Amino acid sequence: MSQPLGAHIDTSNLPNVMNMTASNITENVQRINESCPDERTRLVFKSLIQHLHDFVRETSLTTEEWMTAINFLTAVGKKCTDLRQEFILLSDTLGVSTLVDIINNAKPPGATEATVLGPFFTEDAHDIEHGGSIASEGKGDYMYVHGKIADTKGNPIPGATIDTWETDGHGLYDNQYPNRDGPECRGRILSQADGTYTYRAVVPVAYPIPDDGPVGTMLSTLNRHIYRPAHLHMLVKAKGFEDLTTALYLKNDKFLGSDAVFGVKSSLAVDLEYVEDVAVSKARGFPQAKPHHVLHYDIIMATPEEGAAAREKSRATWAKA
Repeated sequence: MSQPLGAHIDTSNLPNVMNMTASNITENVQRINESCPDERTRLVFKSLIQHLHDFVRETSLTTEEWMTAINFLTAVGKKCTDLRQEFILLSDTLGVSTLVDIINNAKPPGATEATVLGPFFTEDAHDIEHGGSIASEGKGDYMYVHGKIADTKGNPIPGATIDTWETDGHGLYDNQYPNRDGPECRGRILSQADGTYTYRAVVPVAYPIPDDGPVGTMLSTLNRHIYRPAHLHMLVKAKGFEDLTTALYLKNDKFLGSDAVFGVKSSLAVDLEYVEDVAVSKARGFPQAKPHHVLHYDIIMATPEEGAAAREKSRATWAKA
């Protein structure tokens, strides 16, 4: 005769968690979870359980409200596909993605601040020559991007890799088009011996995040808009320095102060210069004799040691708050 299910489990040393009340259930769940062998996992779950239970008690959450939450999260999961991650969108719109980024990517004073990667990065960007274009003709208004990559002491960083990507003039990334046949409005550039970088692009525009799923419904319920301000992404890597994921935001964008995913930092907001001289446009490699915009930004990178010190200081600051 086979043993009953669970016969192999020794319960003699487990705490007694019967007769739960609103006052003792949190402590008892924590006691049961103490058997987890990994210290970090125990810590994360201890905090999660404490805050979640406190939330339920603080709001006197009803059964109907909890079921609404469960059904909402179920719908979020069902909306996820290989091309769309609704849970990341939920994390973004609740500010969690940016909070995790802030905690894990603090930079020393003077270094370029990081921001969220976003869901539209791809690995297939073409290598672009110095001064080359990441955008095909007709994708938007001309924009000339240039600057210098240096360390926190002002020394140039040659050979840094800059992955850059943006929307076209219609507010769409290339991987939002169903007929995408290759990278567009994205490219990979190397900094020169003096740390400078230059490439041609198009002026990005504000765009709505996907709102045809449960996250869109949530934002509508909260009376929030679904727009991100216009921005240009950059992922910068250089030997001996921490990778930098950042984005530059256009100062004149109406959504700058109300980004749907809370990614804007004032140090990353830039003005564009408008150049009417079409001779300059032609000299910079633009195919047509039309005016163009100029985005200038110098990128300052931190070493791993500088980054670690900044994160330690940041943790000490917010831990006291």
